[in-house]
Amino acid sequence: MLAVVNYAPERGSVEIRDIPKPTIGDDDVLLQVANVGVCGSDLHQWTADHSWPVNYPVVLGHEFGGHIVEIGSRVTGWQEGDRVVSETAAIVDLNNPMTRQGMYNLDPTRKGFGYGVNGAMTEFVRVPARCLHAVPAQLPFEEACLTEPCCVAYNAVVGNSRIRPGDRVIVLGPGTIGILCAAVARLCGAEVAIVGLENDRQRLAIAEKQYGCTGIIGDATAWALARDGLGADCIIDAAGASATLRIAMQLVRPNGHITKVGWGPQPLNFSLDPLVQKNVTLQGSFSHNWPIWERVIALLASGQLNVKPIIGGVWSTTDWHEAFDKMHHGEVVKSVLRPGV
Repeated sequence: MLAVVNYAPERGSVEIRDIPKPTIGDDDVLLQVANVGVCGSDLHQWTADHSWPVNYPVVLGHEFGGHIVEIGSRVTGWQEGDRVVSETAAIVDLNNPMTRQGMYNLDPTRKGFGYGVNGAMTEFVRVPARCLHAVPAQLPFEEACLTEPCCVAYNAVVGNSRIRPGDRVIVLGPGTIGILCAAVARLCGAEVAIVGLENDRQRLAIAEKQYGCTGIIGDATAWALARDGLGADCIIDAAGASATLRIAMQLVRPNGHITKVGWGPQPLNFSLDPLVQKNVTLQGSFSHNWPIWERVIALLASGQLNVKPIIGGVWSTTDWHEAFDKMHHGEVVKSVLRPGV
């Protein structure tokens, strides 16, 4: 079967390869992939500017859903033909204290699809049954496969930020995660501005038209100070650069909150003194767990959270390069692949 494989740490080391159909263990299912989203992390592995270890060669793709076609001998509660999406934590230590608390996303030994084990940019993928969630019939797989980035945004906004109705929230970075964070913050009753660069105009327009946000190119100081001159209640840093934390510290109000969900491997090279002087809370936000997935699937199925506006197209896996390139150059917010065509 054909797969999109990241085969080496050098830039551009991604290609289509023919790989064997996986075999499953007693606690796994074999999933026939219907759709798989292209994540910014897939792009970072393609351009070799990621900051996490990769088990080369590896099939990319961790945002996926499809139909169960085979069930392991110890798997209960699922049947062949079931429509499902999968969480990303392919390998966790069940005895790790974080896993025992239900926070297996924070298990330091955790390995995910698409970098630690083979992911879903192919026709069939082996999935531990504990990762599965049922997909309601009314939710198309093109949308359901984006449950994972929605869960990242939900955890950042609802789980790890203290946003209340009427708060003013600034999101830095109008990529997939940034726009979804803005959308979830709007669901929480916040006024939201999302900040990008000149080449982000198209993405900012989507955030404005589809999610009711204020799009800002460049300096967001005026919007942050508009209410009472003190700054925004919460800054969500969803940009893939470390330098945006400095901007967040400038825009947040005293006793405010900064949630950092965007990865940035660069050194800071600036002082954190404003964090101290303003008495600001700085919160990291990583991944998600089972109850978050159930909440997000309910939001997607009900239409309260609509991901259709960010989907820029659906490509076959053999056309992965075009799908990656359009996301990389900002022509679309989110590319989706359809394996097996």
